[in-house]
Amino acid sequence: MPKFLLAIDQGTTGSTISILNLKGQPVATVNQEYRQIFPKPGWVEHKPEDIWESVLSTIQKCLRKAKAKGTEIAAMKTGLVIDPYFSASKMRWILNNVNGVRAKAENGTLAAGTIDSYLLWRLTAGQEHATDVSNASRTLLMDISKAKWDDDLLKFFHVPKALLPEIRDSAGFFGETKGLKVLPDGIPITGIAGDQQAALFGQTCFEEGESKCTFGTGSFLLINSGKKRIHSKSGLLTTAAWRLKGEEMTYALEGGAFICGAAVQFLRDQLGFIKSSKDIETLAREVKSAEGVEFVPALAGLGAPHWNPHARGIICGLTRGTTRGHIARATLEAMALQNTEILIAMQKDLGRDLKDVRVDG
Repeated sequence: MPKFLLAIDQGTTGSTISILNLKGQPVATVNQEYRQIFPKPGWVEHKPEDIWESVLSTIQKCLRKAKAKGTEIAAMKTGLVIDPYFSASKMRWILNNVNGVRAKAENGTLAAGTIDSYLLWRLTAGQEHATDVSNASRTLLMDISKAKWDDDLLKFFHVPKALLPEIRDSAGFFGETKGLKVLPDGIPITGIAGDQQAALFGQTCFEEGESKCTFGTGSFLLINSGKKRIHSKSGLLTTAAWRLKGEEMTYALEGGAFICGAAVQFLRDQLGFIKSSKDIETLAREVKSAEGVEFVPALAGLGAPHWNPHARGIICGLTRGTTRGHIARATLEAMALQNTEILIAMQKDLGRDLKDVRVDG
């Protein structure tokens, strides 16, 4: 008898699997990082098979942790972190620069989409090529007023429509598991959402004006704008939040900083300051202040409100007395300062202060 729900949160640096009971209460959660490939400065790549293997491995670990069987999973949902931020320019680059890709795209033998559509394809053994409105709205190829692929944008980016997944509501039947070693066939997949929109929904920001901030690889502040599309004058983005069956689209205003938790990973993996991400707090507490050290974590360019893909990270204010603790503290302060800047931009667009912001990560 089905006893549990299984959720896949697909991030930029790792896969997180959560198992919940049928009341929506968490039973077990497991995270597993996967390889980050840096072929040249400013480039980040992933191998799809690495992501897929991390999903399968994490499902197995989470089932064991929850003491659950695959046959006890009632339904599945997926989500993601979108980074690099928009898909269209990356699709165009691949179509124009990888031999044979455009020909396959035009003759219908190639599929492409955001990571949720890839996971759905693999979970259903290639039976379903679909996405939801929230993920499609982050591709730069969807008309967010109609929830359809936009012909003018497709023409501009030279992306064949046949390449792309079908756009569906955020909640509903997306297909069934098939051919997996870690789960039985026939588990329904009943929801897909971009993780920031999913976090907005999960924080019960159902009413216009309710907002949340999520910390992960990056950090993202969203406010529910209801049925209205707010056109930002302060460097923020209008996005589809979700669309439920029989309802109109719900929109949101979004500001995102690309590097947040990833800055801690940078100190851990590239600079060797810490062995575990959680050690950043202990290191930062070794000093009372950053003593003038500042870190601009533009390790993948700058997101909102600057939108400068060519920006690069800076650590400045160093002296002979600077220690790893000062740099660790400056890293944590950078996270707060980035979000303060986004918050100020959002308040300018709204013409008022935000009364409260729900925070998760």
